[in-house]
Amino acid sequence: MNEIFRKFSAKNAAIFGSASAFSFATLIIVLWALTGPIFHFSNTWQLIINTSTTIITFLMVFVIQNTQNRDARNMRLQLDELINSVKGASNAYLDLDKLSDQEIDSLLDHFRMMHERIEKHDKLRKNKI
Repeated sequence: MNEIFRKFSAKNAAIFGSASAFSFATLIIVLWALTGPIFHFSNTWQLIINTSTTIITFLMVFVIQNTQNRDARNMRLQLDELINSVKGASNAYLDLDKLSDQEIDSLLDHFRMMHERIEKHDKLRKNKI
């Protein structure tokens, strides 16, 4: 079942994420809007677009989430492989997904400070030249 949904999600994400799908959706909205005067902008006329878009949005949330989860997992594996293959690289950051938000924020602050020190050092070095 998971494999079927994975293939379904990947295919639908590619189809519905295309410019032609956007153009088609825009055309549907324009056609719907143009039929407003014909149906006297009735509640039923409004209900058609509201119900359609709600159902499509609800289903697409699962497709998008599945695709994003897969992409994030793949990227993590690729980054883990790069860390493992670079001599002298620290493996300390391989399991960042297990850290709390506070621990991740602390790491971000640490790297920001390191970056600022490097920039400051580079500026001093350039001024001496």
